[in-house]
Amino acid sequence: MNQPADSNAAIWQSEEITATWAAEAGRHERAHAGPLRFLAGLLPFGEQDPVTVLDLGAGTGAASRAVLGRYPRAVAILADFSAAMRGMGEQEMAPFAGRYRYVEFDMSASDWPAEIPAAVDAAVTSLCVHHLPDDRKQSLFAEIFARLVPGGWYLNYDPVRTDDPVVAAAWERVSDASDPAAAAQRRRRTPQEQARWDNHVRYLSPLAPQLGYLRSAGFHGVDAYWKRLDYVIFGGVKPAGAGSPR
Repeated sequence: MNQPADSNAAIWQSEEITATWAAEAGRHERAHAGPLRFLAGLLPFGEQDPVTVLDLGAGTGAASRAVLGRYPRAVAILADFSAAMRGMGEQEMAPFAGRYRYVEFDMSASDWPAEIPAAVDAAVTSLCVHHLPDDRKQSLFAEIFARLVPGGWYLNYDPVRTDDPVVAAAWERVSDASDPAAAAQRRRRTPQEQARWDNHVRYLSPLAPQLGYLRSAGFHGVDAYWKRLDYVIFGGVKPAGAGSPR
């Protein structure tokens, strides 16, 4: 797939950028561990249910670790297109050896690899869908719907955009107050850090259209189940009468 040099693919396949991300991994874990535990708890599984969960854009597996830690008999398929991130993930996922596997998959394309099963009990995404343009978000949600068993849930943890300047200012003010170090870093970004930020916000979408994409795909129970400023967990369930994936 031919992509411009400043694309998300080029950024996250860069070993240097991935190393920079790894150096900040501890801060990422602290910031996102709580919401990901909440996401795992939203899945309607019993503790001993032997379920399969698909983690798209899995990175180093933070969402999968939250799910596998809560459901001891669950297994996870982690899909990511960055070899560097998959390599780091193998180290982070070591406590769950035998309960997960990585698959190479570029979410910007609709060509799903055969290693991803046609039917999974749930699908999750975290901190990755916002990198996709709106038309691809919409088609991805439909593709996820097709892969879920009836009654299967899809949940997404991601930042969203607001077009209201009052709301945007409030988000920034509260965020800066809670993390002064990150606020200071924002004011003195290196060119590479600025490139990462520009990539981060390029395709940010408001919440409402994305909920609409889920409904259009056929999901029921669509809602924002958790929200803190610009970070949201939203999703829905495939109706029991929707039929099984082929």
